[in-house]
Amino acid sequence: MNTSYFIARRIAIKSKRTFSKLIVRIAIAGVMLSLAVMMLSVAIIKGFKTEIQQKVRGYVGDIRIFKLDTNNSFELAPFVPSGQTIETLKNNPDIDYFQSYATKPGIISANDEVEGINFKGVEKGFNWSYIEKHLVSGRVINFADSAQAMREILISSYTADRLKLKTGDQFIMHFVQDPPRKRPFKIVGIYDIGVEEIDKGFALGDLNIIRRLNNWKSDEVGGIEVRIKNFARLRPVSDKVYQGLDMKLRSESVEEYFPNIFTWLSLLDVNTKVLLVLMMIVGVINMVTALLIMILERTNMIGMLKAFGMRDADVMKVFLYNAVYLVGLGLILGNILGLGLAFLQQYTHVFKLDQTSYYLNYVPIELHLSDVLMLNAATLIICLVVLVIPSMLVSRISPLKAIRFK
Repeated sequence: MNTSYFIARRIAIKSKRTFSKLIVRIAIAGVMLSLAVMMLSVAIIKGFKTEIQQKVRGYVGDIRIFKLDTNNSFELAPFVPSGQTIETLKNNPDIDYFQSYATKPGIISANDEVEGINFKGVEKGFNWSYIEKHLVSGRVINFADSAQAMREILISSYTADRLKLKTGDQFIMHFVQDPPRKRPFKIVGIYDIGVEEIDKGFALGDLNIIRRLNNWKSDEVGGIEVRIKNFARLRPVSDKVYQGLDMKLRSESVEEYFPNIFTWLSLLDVNTKVLLVLMMIVGVINMVTALLIMILERTNMIGMLKAFGMRDADVMKVFLYNAVYLVGLGLILGNILGLGLAFLQQYTHVFKLDQTSYYLNYVPIELHLSDVLMLNAATLIICLVVLVIPSMLVSRISPLKAIRFK
């Protein structure tokens, strides 16, 4: 029989505590809250990163290919993708799909309001799946009728609100060039990405409009958007794509295109690590305090066990087993609280955010079983390792003085 475990079990379950009762409850609550906060922090940060990354890369792609040019304007220089470049992209197993586009600055004039915009032209076969998920009203451009498609446009809800426009309205866009040229458009759809840099700066239309305005050839494009299968491999895939391009072309990853957003996301990782350390310290301090109180409360028992011949190591195990019980109870309650709040938010979005500040209108949650198991294991192991130190106080207790202690 494991005598230390038997005594610890009797103390933990059947013994009536005295003044340590409140301290023990506080320690359990500390472990519970620490684990729940750590679990929610990791889930929220991962949710933020995933949601915002999906928003940005869904609109501009993961890698964009364009012609190497010293011109720093919004308008990309034209080029004809060579057969070798297209073949290289098609044969890359890391690439999901790629599509051509071009951009041209313009000014929308409507309802006595003026708004500068970057017109993004796309072709037939453009992947509309992401835009369709964020449509507030209307539909995407229908390329079945090429003449009609050149008059259709999609704008963001930000632009629509600024210009007091809605789906079905028409307006004139003045394209910036020498001499300036204008084109009429009909709004067929309004989308809301939630990222100000995108909603404020872009509108979607037919690439052939830019070709006609700039006198490009029918196969010339301003750039190629590349979508990869695994975003975690963005950098190696981006390097590989660049190595396979013609000398006149260059590539740029979405992290390089929107450095401010991705720098902010990387800072969130630092905040998470700091929060995890602080919460772990809170849980450990509570458990150390509770263990010390329990040792002081059981001083008489410690003296009697030593008098009966129990070794210091076995007496230490009594309190460590008791600590495992308390930490385990705190972990169970912490999982219930943390997972409960996480699932509640994941399925109801009850906690809201200001989209203009956080790019999202609700707190995102991304739970992984591996994260939950790792946090539980780390909390248990760290608590037990640290609790070995206060439990060594047992070896300094004299049996004679302990039996007289009241």
